[in-house]
Amino acid sequence: MSNPLLQAPLMIDAIVETSIPDDERLWVPQAENVWFRPLLFNRVIGEWVNVLRVRKAGTISRHRHPAPVHGVVLKGSWRYLEHDWIAREGMYVFEPPGEVHTLVVDQGVEEMITWFHVCGALIYCDADGNTVGFDDVHTKIALARRHYEAVGLGADFVEQFVR
Repeated sequence: MSNPLLQAPLMIDAIVETSIPDDERLWVPQAENVWFRPLLFNRVIGEWVNVLRVRKAGTISRHRHPAPVHGVVLKGSWRYLEHDWIAREGMYVFEPPGEVHTLVVDQGVEEMITWFHVCGALIYCDADGNTVGFDDVHTKIALARRHYEAVGLGADFVEQFVR
């Protein structure tokens, strides 16, 4: 007797993507000189996986999150103002939930590229820790949808990353 849990209608399609694409249109602008490349948007459990690319020095964002975030630095380096370590190429970073931290790319770093797996939301904070905005899987999908429409790939291009 076959296992009904292994039958095709319940299976989710795999995603196999080039993380750092040649086609610049796949990078979604997030802020000036900051882009993300979507790899997975999971609406069911509210997570997303993307590659963040930064081509400027300075403070990128102060934030906290209610669930963990995992990262692997693929190129360059970055740090948090609140810690004494620097995340360098090849390093794995675990961000615990609840902590406020400020992502900084230092002078001399031409390009920072980091793979992130975000569970839940990013809650952006001001210097006093007050909430000033947020991103979740839904805001990221909407941003990607608008970008892909604008660059001629079509709004539905984002659907290949949605689970």
